[in-house]
Amino acid sequence: MTELNSLSGRIHVLDPRLANQIAAGEVVERPSSVTKELIENAIDAGSQRIEVEIEQGGARLIKVRDDGIGIGEEDLPLALARHATSKISSLEDLEGVSSLGFRGEALASISSVSRLELVSNAEEDPRQGWRVVAEGRGMEARVTPAPHPRGTSVSVRDLFFNTPARRKFLRTEKTEFAHVEEAFRRQALSRYDIAWVLKHNQKVVHQLPQGNSPASRERRIASLLGKNFIEHARYIEREAGGLRLSGWVGLPTHSRSQADQQYFFVNGRVVRDRLVAHAVRQAYRDVLYNGRHPVFVLYLELDPDVVDVNVHPTKHEVRFRDGRMVHDFLYSSLHHCLAASKPTEEDEPNEEAAPTGEGESVSSVATAPEASRWQQQGMALSEAPERHPGAERVRRFMQGYQALHPDHEETLLTPQPSPPSSRPVASEVREAPLTMPDHDATSAPPLGFALGQLHGVYILAQNAQGLVLVDMHAAHERIVYERMKNQLAAAKGIDTQPLLVPVSLAASRSEVATAESERDAIAQLGVELDVAGPETLLVRQLPALLAQADPEALVREMLEELSRYGRTHQVEARIHELLSTMACHGSVRANRRLTLDEMNALLRDMERTERSDQCNHGRPTWTQMSMKALDRLFLRGQ
Repeated sequence: MTELNSLSGRIHVLDPRLANQIAAGEVVERPSSVTKELIENAIDAGSQRIEVEIEQGGARLIKVRDDGIGIGEEDLPLALARHATSKISSLEDLEGVSSLGFRGEALASISSVSRLELVSNAEEDPRQGWRVVAEGRGMEARVTPAPHPRGTSVSVRDLFFNTPARRKFLRTEKTEFAHVEEAFRRQALSRYDIAWVLKHNQKVVHQLPQGNSPASRERRIASLLGKNFIEHARYIEREAGGLRLSGWVGLPTHSRSQADQQYFFVNGRVVRDRLVAHAVRQAYRDVLYNGRHPVFVLYLELDPDVVDVNVHPTKHEVRFRDGRMVHDFLYSSLHHCLAASKPTEEDEPNEEAAPTGEGESVSSVATAPEASRWQQQGMALSEAPERHPGAERVRRFMQGYQALHPDHEETLLTPQPSPPSSRPVASEVREAPLTMPDHDATSAPPLGFALGQLHGVYILAQNAQGLVLVDMHAAHERIVYERMKNQLAAAKGIDTQPLLVPVSLAASRSEVATAESERDAIAQLGVELDVAGPETLLVRQLPALLAQADPEALVREMLEELSRYGRTHQVEARIHELLSTMACHGSVRANRRLTLDEMNALLRDMERTERSDQCNHGRPTWTQMSMKALDRLFLRGQ
C-alpha cells in the first residue's frame, strides 16, 4: 500500500505532450491510421485532388497534400492543438455531424509521436503560405512563412521516434505499406469526385482521375479491386423509408477465402459494423459456399441525425437510432438482388470461364416431385414424422405439387437401369441428335438447347455464345429447394408442436429481459417461451419442423440475435436447413439417363428460378464456355 500511495501522489494535470501521447494510443496505431486521419482532413477541406506520398511503409514519411480551402495564418496556431476544430461548435452539430473529422485531436496526437510539419495557404497567391510545427513538452505552436499553393500539405516524419516501445510493434515495410494502401483504397472508393495519387518510395502505385459517371466509377473499382470484381458483381440501387442503398454486390460464385474485399460506407464514411455484417451474412446465407466470404462495395445514405458516429475515436463504428429498420432494409435489398441470380437473355458469358467453379453460373426452380417420387429417391417421407414431426406438413404440400412438365417428371425422377455396355446403341444415337433443334441460334434461350449428357453428371447445351455445362443434380437441387421454400412461405403461419416436458433454461437477466420485450416476435416464430423466474426461462413449444432440435441452443441463439440486431432468422434458418437436406436427397442423381426433352425441361426451369446460379450449398450450377475460349483451346485462328 505504501508503494501505491507513493505512486499516486497529488492529483495534477498532465502536460500536453503526455496527454496527447496517451490519446495517440487510440488514434495512431500504425502508419495506415495516420494516413487515414490526414486523408479525412483533406476530404473535409473540399479537395478536388489528394496526393499521398509514403516512404519506407510510412515509418519514415507520410505526406498528404490537397488543394482544399487551406488554413489561414490566424488559425494555424490552433491547428495542432488538442480539441480544436472548425467542424462542430455545439451538441446539435455533433448529433448531426456530416464531416469525417470532428474530434479535433488527430493532428495533436500524431504530432506528439512524430515530427509533424503543416504548411497551408488559404489564399490564391502561392506566396502567402505558412508553416506550423509543435515544439517542446508543452507543444507550443511555432508559425513561420512558407510559400505554398492554395491547400494544405502535412508531413509526418519518423513515426514513433520518441516512443521506441511502440515503434518495435511496426511490421516490415511491405506489411505496413499494404495497410497504408488499404486505407488509401477505402478513401478512394468513398469519393469518386476526387482525383487520387498514391506514391511509395518515389514510385506511383495508384493514379486515379476524378469522375462520377457509372463508367468512371467502374474503372476506379477495377483499378483498385481488380477487373474480376466488376465482371462478377451486380449493381444495386434501392430506396425506402429515408434509406438509400447503392453499389456493387459480388455474385456468390465470386467469393473469397477471407473478408478482404468488403467495403461499406455510411454517408461517405467507411465503417465496420456488426449489424451491417449480420445483415449481409443473412442475405448470402444459402447461396455462399461454406467458409467463403462475399465481396461488395456498398453505400448507405440516410439522415445524419439518425446515426451516431461518435462511438469510437477511430470513427470506424457507428450506431443507428433504428437498428432494426436498417438491418431489415439491408437484408431485404441484398436478398432480392441475389434472388435475381438466374440466367437471362441479357447475360454476357465470361470469356475466360471454364468449368472450374470460378466463372458465372446459373440455377433455377425445377419441377417439384411428389411424395412418392421422394420415396423412390431414398427420402422415405413416410418415416419422416418419427424423426421430424414437422416433415408431415412438408409431405402434405409436396403431394399437392403440380409438375411444370408432367410428361417428363416420371422419367426424370425414376431410377433408370444402366445400359449393359458403355457403347451407345443405334437407337440411342438417333434419339440424341448432336445439333440444336430447329430454332434460330441467335434467339436461343439463355441456357440454350440440350445436346446430351456427359457421364450422367453434366448436361451439355448450345446457346448463342457457345457451350453451356450444367451440373444437373446441383441445378435440380436448387429448383426443388426454392419451390419448397415458396410453398412453405405461402402457408398461413407455422405449424407448432408443444413439448411433452417443458425445457428449463438458466438464463442471464439480459436474456430474460429480451424474452419479455420480444415476446410477440418470438411467438410469431412458433416458439412459446415463458419467464419462470428472474434467471429462468421455460420453452413450452417449438415449430413442428424443429421438434427434434436442441431447444436450449435454438432459444439462446434467437435471444442473442434479437438483443443485438432486433431481428432473428434462427428459426427460418433451421427450417431451411431441413428443407435443403430434403431437396438434396430428392433431386435427380448422377448417372441418371435423361432424354433431350427432360434436359431442356430442366434448363427452362433453371431460367425461371431465383438464386439459380448456385445449389443449396453455394456451389455453381453451370458455366459458359464461349466460342472464343473454345477456339483458343484448339488454336483456331492462331
